[in-house]
Amino acid sequence: MTNRPTGFIGIGNMGWPMAANLVRSGRALLIHDLNADRMASFAKEFGVATASSPKALGAQTSEVITMLPDGKIVRDVVLGDADGLVHTLPDRALIIDMSSSDPVGTRELGAVLQDHGIQLVDAPVSGGVQGAINASLTIMIGSNNANALARARPLLSILGRRLFETGPLGSGHAMKALNNMVAAAGFAALSEVLIVGGRFGLDQKVMIEILNSSTGRSFNSEHTFDSEVLSRSFSAGFALSLLAKDVRIAAALSEALELETPLMRLTGQRWQEALAQLGSGKDFTEAFRYWEDLNADK
Repeated sequence: MTNRPTGFIGIGNMGWPMAANLVRSGRALLIHDLNADRMASFAKEFGVATASSPKALGAQTSEVITMLPDGKIVRDVVLGDADGLVHTLPDRALIIDMSSSDPVGTRELGAVLQDHGIQLVDAPVSGGVQGAINASLTIMIGSNNANALARARPLLSILGRRLFETGPLGSGHAMKALNNMVAAAGFAALSEVLIVGGRFGLDQKVMIEILNSSTGRSFNSEHTFDSEVLSRSFSAGFALSLLAKDVRIAAALSEALELETPLMRLTGQRWQEALAQLGSGKDFTEAFRYWEDLNADK
């Protein structure tokens, strides 16, 4: 097992630089992605092997990282009837899910995998594409198994700068969704503040400078708005559909726990409306443009 390559499934906007950092660290890598052209391009650039399916990949490795759009896709990749990893991964294999998945679903998947002798760790990330490129991601790690956690840490240390052990399996995915709920609520609040201030006659760039020198300062005000929103570039590199999904996961977690969290409900509604109007292919920062347009004729 020790001589087997590390499997990596999902060579997308985040997965590409993350997989590249693993190669640069000296790790032998075996990759799979549904986009055959993208997979071939990565393999050519970095000299790694490819697998035609998750099942084919599982037959050649004992540790797999998944970086996929959501937990449903992760489950299909892992348990798929025809091509799932579970059919070929060896006993005591390790899967590290770095996707933004539903924490309840992660716990259910972990229970299924345990019956197959396979260990699961959830390790979602924060830091965006630039953090993936720089290997400076913040990684939130959930695990029920100390051995699995110990095996995962060397890989995760290559990909991120700050590693947090959040608790049992699913807790990493819960923390990721809750973090993005805070970020999404903050972005929506800051958008509304700038729209109101702009309509009143305030200079929005000056507003950002004041907020960043005051108690209203946030990651959004310091990093996102000046470079992506007020510049009208709307190119932060994180899809609107993915942020809306994370907000939905956080709100669903609250509902599953039967908690009263009206701000979560409202934030979820705002982002789902923006997604419905703009479409899944848009950058999340374009929500500002949508909310701006809603008030254009007011």
